[in-house]
Amino acid sequence: MGDVPSKTMNALETKIHRLIEAEGPISVALYMALCLGDAEHGYYMKQQAFGTKGDFITAPEISQLFGEIVGVHLALRLDALGADQAVTLVELGPGRGTLMADVLRTLKKLRPKPFNLLRVAMVETSERLREHQARAVLPFKNAVFHDTIASLPADTPLLIVGNEFLDAIPMHQYVKSGAVWHERMVTVERNSLVLTLGSSVLSSHELPAGASDQVAGSVFEIAPARNAIVEELAQRLSVQGGSALFMDYGHLSSGFGDTFQAMRGHSFAPVLENPGEVDLTSHVDFEPLKKMADMTGCVATMTTQGEFLLEHGLLQRAGALGIGKTGEIQSEIQRAVERLAAPGAMGDLFKVLSYWHKGSVLATAD
Repeated sequence: MGDVPSKTMNALETKIHRLIEAEGPISVALYMALCLGDAEHGYYMKQQAFGTKGDFITAPEISQLFGEIVGVHLALRLDALGADQAVTLVELGPGRGTLMADVLRTLKKLRPKPFNLLRVAMVETSERLREHQARAVLPFKNAVFHDTIASLPADTPLLIVGNEFLDAIPMHQYVKSGAVWHERMVTVERNSLVLTLGSSVLSSHELPAGASDQVAGSVFEIAPARNAIVEELAQRLSVQGGSALFMDYGHLSSGFGDTFQAMRGHSFAPVLENPGEVDLTSHVDFEPLKKMADMTGCVATMTTQGEFLLEHGLLQRAGALGIGKTGEIQSEIQRAVERLAAPGAMGDLFKVLSYWHKGSVLATAD
């Protein structure tokens, strides 16, 4: 047997190797959780993720138009709740605070009276990102930070927003082998992290239609943690009132395929290399999320990002923003609109899930 090749490992990779050596192969979900959220070495704890100098650009970073249109949507939600009560505006995974700042600026202009009663809560675990977020929203409101959604206030309606939040929630992968779907695991071979199949299998009732027609090696992804978040928030809304709005890349109908991916420097990277130094995500399957919201008694709708933005006045706002500006700035606005909403770009790739509870006054909204 030949010598195991030596390699330089970062601190998190060393930690993962030791975990696997002690306990055996780990699930893709656990690997994602460690890479993104490890307290010492996790990606969101130490990396510059967002913007042109980071690894990817989110919609709010592309143009203020995105946050302003989300603000229009939330203004309608505030109308349904009424202007004389405190409401907590919540963002999950707020990035650098750009979206929240644009939303608050819009609400202050469009709905000044309910804006005065508005509270701001941000669910964020990274202390480094909290500093960015607090500075971004300080001209409008002081933000209260939470480690989890469980600690969000229970004494007001909640208006919840999550943009590119669900894609980073760890998911499990299952690979078809014969007639059985085995869980994909991460293990160590010759001093490197590799993918393998584990003994855990997925029952047939957890698979979407067409599973029996899939060829060997086909992949199915399932994310119970995402379902749990949607369910918990829906249950909160049934008691407190309010709504939730999620925007992320993914698909409206459950299907098959490997969407596990890594981004570094705005380019794709290997998912098992440099853990903690690359962003790991997967496409969001919105179908089970809508079903979960429906099951808790909420009214839930799904659409594409392009349709959502256009229905809420993107073109009209872009036109107003361009009045009196130079041709160069008007061209920049047009490019932003196309990038955010056009078919073949984010307009189709990104989907939107909105839900509210039937028992609240919001049931008449939209």
